Amino acid sequence: MKVLTTVKEVREHYRISVLRNPGFVPTMGALHEGHLSLVTKATDSCRMVAVSIFVNPTQFNDPHDLLRYPRTLDADLEMLSGVLRENDFVFVPSVEEIYPEPDMRRFDFGDLERVMEGVHRPGHFNGVAQVVSRLFDIIRPSAAFFGQKDFQQLTIIRELARREYPRVEIIACPIVREHDGLAMSSRNRRLLTQHREKAGEIYRTLIAASAMISDYEIPEIREFVADRINMIPDFRLEYFEIVEESTLKPVNSVIEMSPEKKYYGCIALWAGEIRLIDNIETGLR
Repeated sequence: MKVLTTVKEVREHYRISVLRNPGFVPTMGALHEGHLSLVTKATDSCRMVAVSIFVNPTQFNDPHDLLRYPRTLDADLEMLSGVLRENDFVFVPSVEEIYPEPDMRRFDFGDLERVMEGVHRPGHFNGVAQVVSRLFDIIRPSAAFFGQKDFQQLTIIRELARREYPRVEIIACPIVREHDGLAMSSRNRRLLTQHREKAGEIYRTLIAASAMISDYEIPEIREFVADRINMIPDFRLEYFEIVEESTLKPVNSVIEMSPEKKYYGCIALWAGEIRLIDNIETGLR
């Protein structure tokens, strides 16, 4: 694999390569097995693969979170070297390379960004759209691979691609979980030991909530999730919503649900000072 740091180097790589339009895996680094599953899926599907490592400042609504985000470039490159091939490359740009001028663009995704993460992280999805569109313009992928853990982000990126990058296929990849069910995340490494020991309860709660759909109303399920998460010491639920897959419209009653549609139970919570998200497919049985 090659490591490229500038747009000029990417262009030169394409000039001398017989391959174009790679499969693309955008990341913010601090890689784990979940990221590698995306890269493996890309290498299985595409003759050339590009992976980006870039901690995007415009999607952090909390500047302290940006400063604390783990940066492990050497370890990341070592992991990728075991998966990527000779003609694949890793794009590791600076902030100045991605944003040579301040990005003043404003994206409007309508109701897709007015629920869940959009409510609790104002400006987040605008920053996501800025960096993804910039990376798509640089990499020019044929397909891009995203994990389903960031479910709302995946939905918004699909809408971005539909509007502006119709030739880019957005491929969703399953959540990869730890032995106890905790969704793999770069933030997990920042969990205190006592919080990590209890974090498997998040997925168990989602499984239990999903099983309640047939016999309980949505407000009762929300209350169950809140009680179960908030009873864990130092854990605090931020939201739990059951949403329709394509519109992200929250469901407030089981009678609103259709057996022909897919629904997801989406959760965000704090484990001490670390914010975690997860989701599970649910619906009428």
